[in-house]
Amino acid sequence: MTGTAPAAWFIFFLLVFVGGVSAAAFSFRLLVYLALCLSRPKDLRRRYGAWALVTGPTSGIGRSVALELARRGLNLVLLDLDAANLQETSDVITSRHGVKTRTVVFDLSLVGTPQGDESMRRLRAAIEGLDVGVLVNNAGVGRPAVAYLHEADVEAWVRMVRVNLWALTEVTAAVLPGMVERGRGAVLNMGSASSEAIPSFPLNTIYAATKRRYVSKFSRSLYVEYRSKGIDVQCQAPFFVATRLVPSAVLDNWLSPFVPTPDAYARAAVRWIGHAPLCTPAVGHQLLWCLAGVLPDAAHDWLRLREHLRFRALFQRERAAMASAADWGENTTHAKK
Repeated sequence: MTGTAPAAWFIFFLLVFVGGVSAAAFSFRLLVYLALCLSRPKDLRRRYGAWALVTGPTSGIGRSVALELARRGLNLVLLDLDAANLQETSDVITSRHGVKTRTVVFDLSLVGTPQGDESMRRLRAAIEGLDVGVLVNNAGVGRPAVAYLHEADVEAWVRMVRVNLWALTEVTAAVLPGMVERGRGAVLNMGSASSEAIPSFPLNTIYAATKRRYVSKFSRSLYVEYRSKGIDVQCQAPFFVATRLVPSAVLDNWLSPFVPTPDAYARAAVRWIGHAPLCTPAVGHQLLWCLAGVLPDAAHDWLRLREHLRFRALFQRERAAMASAADWGENTTHAKK
């Protein structure tokens, strides 16, 4: 019995220590966030340059970030694969904020092919002579989602790798020489907290490995390489944001209060540009990050797999319902004929 009491006290003090460290880490994150929110926003145009390049700017986070940069007075080069959507986004930006825009039609899934090489030449021509001070690598492919590796066609995974990894690298390499020459610039690469705060992301393996883990290491290394040259490189690692890529099941469960709109996220994201090599700008996401740090890896693995299998079942039912509705409509049309 005498040996039991010291062991119990040791466990008690260990738990107190772990709790104290977690509380201190959370408090530090919160204080940094509040200090940034209360500080005067950085003049991005004066600090970095008159133009920003945004990939994937026609929907979701990319569109909101492009609009927020334009509100801050930056002219925009918009890069996406759909010419009509690019023109609509450009028109909205110029009508609201009166800045200049240029559009580049570029299917990033073709990077590494002859068509992709031609698009890269057009991109370099579009930014030649421009003071591109901010690059936002937002474009990404999230589908196939909640699927086992063997279930999707290999070409689908190759497309994801090209967009999330290869294209981000080539676009950054195209913009950096001008920033180095001018001695200033900022690169914002959109990653995800799911690889930084959560040890695994099952059934979304290729996405987690490319858009997330690669982006973080790529950004941190460039941050070290180019900081002395006046260039800030940052990886932003958000949790869920209310875009079309987020399953409706996420928006309907207990996580919904922690899921900001794209506009709310963009305001925080732009404010954080240049302030840290890795960050999660939304305060709700910072709370989730701290909570995630409490759970052991095995618990994360079990919870993520369980939750993603549930999402997979929901998607399968939705697809089956849509296919059934399409078959019914086709049969009705034939009956009328």
